[in-house]
This record gives sequence, C-alpha cells and structure tokens, in this order.
Amino acid sequence: MVFSSFLFLFIFLPIVVVINRYLPLKLSNLFLFIVSLFFYYVGEGILVCLLTGSILWNYIFGLTISGATNNALTKTYLLIGVFGNLALLLYYKYFGFLVESTFLKKWIATSAYSDIILPIGISFFTFQGLSYLVDVYRKVVPATADPIKLGLFISFFPQLVAGPIVKYKELASYLSDRNITTPDMVTGSQKFIRGLAKKVLIADNLAILSDAIFISEYSSLPTELAWLGILCYTLQIYYDFSGYSDMAIGLCLVLGFKIPENFNHPYIAQSLRDFWRRWHISLSTWFRDYLYFPLGGNRKGSGRTYLNLLIVFLLTGLWHGANFNFILWGLIHGGFMILERKFPAMLASMPRIIRHLYLLIVVSFTWVLFRTTSLSAASAYLLALASFDNSGDWLPLLQFNYLSIFIISVAIILIFPTRLKITELLSFNTKTNPLVHHAAYLGLAMLCIMEITVSDYSPFIYFKF
Repeated sequence: MVFSSFLFLFIFLPIVVVINRYLPLKLSNLFLFIVSLFFYYVGEGILVCLLTGSILWNYIFGLTISGATNNALTKTYLLIGVFGNLALLLYYKYFGFLVESTFLKKWIATSAYSDIILPIGISFFTFQGLSYLVDVYRKVVPATADPIKLGLFISFFPQLVAGPIVKYKELASYLSDRNITTPDMVTGSQKFIRGLAKKVLIADNLAILSDAIFISEYSSLPTELAWLGILCYTLQIYYDFSGYSDMAIGLCLVLGFKIPENFNHPYIAQSLRDFWRRWHISLSTWFRDYLYFPLGGNRKGSGRTYLNLLIVFLLTGLWHGANFNFILWGLIHGGFMILERKFPAMLASMPRIIRHLYLLIVVSFTWVLFRTTSLSAASAYLLALASFDNSGDWLPLLQFNYLSIFIISVAIILIFPTRLKITELLSFNTKTNPLVHHAAYLGLAMLCIMEITVSDYSPFIYFKF
C-alpha cells in the first residue's frame, strides 16, 4: 500500500487515525500493531510471515540477552540474535548476488535463487531489530516483556517500508505513554501534506523526464540531454525519498509518536561529510553508532580511521542493494570522506561556492550508479556527459515542456530552506497568518489529489532498497 494511493489516503488512513484517537494506550498499541501487519500484508501477502518471524526472533533474544547470567552467555546470545537477523537479510537480498559473483555458481543451481522475492522494507525492519538487540546488550534500553510493544516498534506502518530507521529508545516512551494533541495532529498533517507534495507534484513529474532519458541508448545520448537527466534524477531522488520521510514523520506525529528528522537540506552542504549529516540521517547515524564506533571510530589513528570509513561506506553501498554499482557508489563516497579528513585545510580554504559545486558534482555523478543497472551502463552514461556530442537521439526531449521547466525551477528553489523563510515572512500578522497558513495547506492537498487522479502508479524509489 503506497502513501500516495487512494486506498491509503481515503480508506486506510482515516479509519486508523479516527479509531486510534479514542483508544486507551494498551488497546492503541495492539490496534496499531494489527493494522501495521495488515498494511504490510496488503503489499506483500504471505511475506508478512517474515516480518512477524523477525519480531518474534528479536523478542525472544532480547529477553534472552537481558536474562543471561554472565558476559560470555550474553555475548553468545547477542551473536546468535544478530546472526538470525543478518541471515534473513543475506538470503533474501544478497544470496543470488553472492552466488552469481563468486565461485559458488559452480555448485548452486540458478533455480535455487532465481525465484527469491525481495520483501519490501526488509533492510529497514532488520536494522531496527538489530539495533534493539545491541541496545539491550549495551543496557541502553531494557528488554521489553511486552511483545506488542516490540512488534509495533519493528512493524509500525508509517516508517516500515522505507524508514526513517528508528531506534527503540526513540519510541520506548511513546509505547508506554503518549498523548495525542490537536496541535500535534495539525502539525503532523501539514508535514504529511508537504511530503505528499514532494512526491506527487515534484518527484513524480521529474521522473517522467528522468526516466525518458535514462532508458535511452546512452551511446547516442546527446550531452545536453545526459546533463538534463542527471539534474532531474538528482532532484527526483531527493524529493521522492525526503517526501516519504516527511509523510512518515507526519503520520507518526498524528498517531502520537515523535521521531527524528531524516533530511536537512542535504544539497546545500559544503562537503561530503556535511552531506551525510543531512542526507538519510537515520541510516548514517545507525552505521555510526553500530559499526563505525565499534570498529574504533577515529580513536585508533589516521590509518585505522580511513579503513573504518571505507568499511562503513562499502557496507552502506551494499545496504542499498546487491549490485556492483552500489558497492562502487559506497567506495567513492568513502574515498572522498577520507580525502576530506586527510586534507581539511584544502577544503576549508576554498570559497563556499566552490565547496558547494564540488559536493554537487560528486553526489550527482555518483547518483548515475544508483539509476543505471550495471557498471557498463553507468560508464556509458558518464561518457555521454563528457562527450560534448549533440548529434544523438533527442527523442526524450518530447517529454520536456513548460511544466518541466516550472517543476525543475521549483525543485531547485526548495533545495534551500525557502519554506521556512516564506513562513517567517507570512507570520508578521498573527490574526491572518493562521488562516493563510491552513488555506495554503488545503490548496496544496487538493493539488496533490488532483495529480493522483490523473497520474500512473509510481512507487517510492527507496522501496527497492
């Protein structure tokens, strides 16, 4: 079930919000857990059993780790619990890739993995289960004896299939005590509408032109179109994913939960290090807390720090998918992170505009690895960017019109904290501002609904990760 579908917006969501508003806490937890499983079942069918199995596994091992009588047993139970989560992820997401790219192909038949279906959201709910077990082991949080609380934490439908990745300690207080207020519901609804607008008004319209260019034959792609394609996809992936995150955060707030922001204007960053403090914040903090710090972080000398960064970004790339494109994407990001640490004075001495251009070039060029399906295709597209040949196939330009120019312009403007400035300017009159504010959101919601009625089904980009 997609957030931008009629089924979700006009049937599922209103029913859930109204019923949840008037339920006592324990019944609310149970109700939200059941509807979260139903939400996943509508999209994935029998694969909901994997989700419930993951919940049961982490519930059992959370209690087992907490109840162990000595350190050796505690570590053993943690390792088994972590292995179970990783085994699930390894089989469904990476088994076929491992076989195809290693010597295992000699002994394992293609039929053993060709029919494996990747469950949507497995990377997200597996990481939440892993973080819970590690935090119980570290005594950051106590193991919960209530399976409904843990089940709701792992399966909570607003952020189940594409994040943000939430830690148990961030939801624990709301699972035990929460108060749904009218201001929170209004703020959450507005956040949801902004996210919906990012998705259906900006990202989906950018996708029309981006897809037309990226499905072309790259060897005959004019350089101007190649640059237009990378611009559109760079904007599309941001508005698509940040739009989902905004909708998830807004829904959580409407239902009584406050979860951290996942994006903070990443394209205004001045370095790659700054970019990763702003882009998919929940993923970067997860790798920082559960991989980078345990590896030693930056506490064991420069060489070890660089190795740790490379490992983290290699696995960040693999987290996004079982593909050499993602591996190279992660290694490139890791390499630039190392260079920024090794030569901080060089970066600091550059003018702000140069630092910003450097960041945009690195990020947008590496998005080509995300959008293409193989290293050869990525190479061909990058070659088209640098060929300066305008004699190729201009057919994708049929998708380019005045609406495209308007959408691209708006998308570029909203990369910056523009909305906050507009809100600040409108706040000079406290009597009329609430009316203007609510009318603007109502109009934006109506535009989104009108767009949904005439557009084709368009899943979120991060569903496949």
